[in-house]
Amino acid sequence: MKSKSLIDRIWELFASVRLAIVIFALISLTSIIGTIIEQRAESAKNIQVLSKLFGENHAQGLYNVFEKLGFMDMYHSWWFIVLLVLFSVNIVICSLDRLPRIWRLVKEPIGPLSEETLKKFPIKREITLKGKPDKVKDAVTDAIKNAGFSFTESKEDGGYQFFYQKGNYSRLGVYVTHFSILVIFLGAIIGVLFGFKGHLSLPEGSVSDVAYSDRSNEPRPLGFKIKCDNFDVEFYGKSDMPKEYKSWLTIIKDGREVFKKSIEVNDPLTYNGITFYQSNYGLISERLGRGILILRLVSSDGKSSDISLRLGDTFEIPGTSFSGKIIDFSPALSIDEGGHAFTYSGQMNNPAVFIDFSESGKHKYSGWILKRYPDTWQLPEGYRVEFLDYWGVEYTGLQVRKDPGVWIVYLGCITISIGLFITFFMSHRKIWVRIAEEKNNTKVLVGATTNKNRGALERKIDRIISLLGKKQEGDK
Repeated sequence: MKSKSLIDRIWELFASVRLAIVIFALISLTSIIGTIIEQRAESAKNIQVLSKLFGENHAQGLYNVFEKLGFMDMYHSWWFIVLLVLFSVNIVICSLDRLPRIWRLVKEPIGPLSEETLKKFPIKREITLKGKPDKVKDAVTDAIKNAGFSFTESKEDGGYQFFYQKGNYSRLGVYVTHFSILVIFLGAIIGVLFGFKGHLSLPEGSVSDVAYSDRSNEPRPLGFKIKCDNFDVEFYGKSDMPKEYKSWLTIIKDGREVFKKSIEVNDPLTYNGITFYQSNYGLISERLGRGILILRLVSSDGKSSDISLRLGDTFEIPGTSFSGKIIDFSPALSIDEGGHAFTYSGQMNNPAVFIDFSESGKHKYSGWILKRYPDTWQLPEGYRVEFLDYWGVEYTGLQVRKDPGVWIVYLGCITISIGLFITFFMSHRKIWVRIAEEKNNTKVLVGATTNKNRGALERKIDRIISLLGKKQEGDK
């Protein structure tokens, strides 16, 4: 026996379904670990997760092992990409190795078969009808059509044969699925090699032309500028739990504003292949005393005006001699049991401004006006001072992602859906109906094959036999 060459052995190895199962199991197992361990996160977070799963005594040691193996950023690791490449090669070689045989089945023409051959089929039915073949031919063809089959007719000695084939190309559904898996892998690898994931903390009113890589924190040029026009948080009722936070962003290209969009969680902005997701937010403490206070002043007769002020500025109610001076600001105001005001949080959870009010130059009273409590806006004289915003002291936290392979992945997902539909819901069906004279009667023999969903085809064959049986009963 001639010994196999190295190439033949490698081909056989990669043509093995067992190898496909092993590689797929490794990808699945490592992906599970990569899901449990937060990717590119601070070490303390993952050590805490490992402590809950394996105990504090083993957490640090396991973390060190996983870090050396690249599990802290496994989707960018060389070995994970190698697994994807090996799985792709395995799929290609498995497909090529089996394609010639499948292609012969697809292209094999259908024609008349002998009675002996039909009787060997897994699906076969027989019925004897009174009369010769020419007399029962119309009844047989009507029954075949009624069961939903078109057919080709062939004249034989002593009878006829009708045959039908449908869905021969459905055998290629598995290859469509294999191709789509390769497309998805290609898109994922392109995203890993040529895309990036980053972050950007952008203060209100600020502009940036870079984002910062999650892996190295190095600046990555965007190719345009992005500006945060405004940021706002909505809370649940009177609690400090954020219900929704939103950023108003502007894209600037070549010195011109080319695109504007307000974003929130699950509603990002995408421009030039780069997507900005609303991720987090925060207060810029060093800007706290330099923000712009936006108030709406309403006189007792309904006249109103919006003004922008800073700490220390004064204003006047429209059409009156009633004025106010901005004295202080708190991002999160609360009052203790002794009636003393204090700031309880470093976030803008309950912003409040302290205003000293005067009329005709004479001091009248002072007090806090709270943004989230409109009842504090109403003054005794019937005037209103509405606290709209304190702008320029918060930043919006953006998650930045560029993935040039994402559309390839989407194409692969659409293709795999088509391939799976063909593979599981379409079948290659072949049917032969032979009618031949037998002792002055006609013997009807039906033979059929299918590569899947045999039960449905058998029900159609049984319908043909049932219709012929009823026809014979009616002719009596």
